[in-house]
Amino acid sequence: MAEAAKQIEMPVGVVVRKTPGVTRWARWNWRAVAMLPGAPPADWVELRREGDAVEYHAATLPLKLWSDETEAYMANLSDSQPSLYLVLRDDAEGDRPLNAFLITASPYEGQDYADTGEEIVEKIPMTEGLIAWVRDFTVAHHRDEVFVKRRRDKKRVDLVEDGKGDARIRQTSDVYRAPRRAVQ
Repeated sequence: MAEAAKQIEMPVGVVVRKTPGVTRWARWNWRAVAMLPGAPPADWVELRREGDAVEYHAATLPLKLWSDETEAYMANLSDSQPSLYLVLRDDAEGDRPLNAFLITASPYEGQDYADTGEEIVEKIPMTEGLIAWVRDFTVAHHRDEVFVKRRRDKKRVDLVEDGKGDARIRQTSDVYRAPRRAVQ
């Protein structure tokens, strides 16, 4: 029997919408609004313009699925709306407003990037075809981890009281008693 691939990938185009900011501190609001599975390469190609709102095909990134990440994919698929997570960075050069850095189906990886606060992480709902693709890969590779109960050591560590209590207390009966203040 042939072993299934440990990792597969598909190019996914991301559509980012630029709208005017609602505060004076944020001039523009950037939001990922759609994905294009199997899209050709692109670099901030304007798709549509409605007044001040502009939609761009920002980039086409490889969506990689790894066989050891199936637990994360199962958590994503069990969500009410399975999604992809797009990571955008503000370190773009030239005329690009943002750098589309990564797209992932793992909510755990998306959360890791969101925790840093340096990147923008956008959640994009998956299409039905992409949900089926991720589900097929996850079902083929997922293996439940067997629970192994940890056993205690046989050595008795509770017989010696080294370092227990405060050395300033003379009585051994109450080692947790606070020392008396020195009266002057």
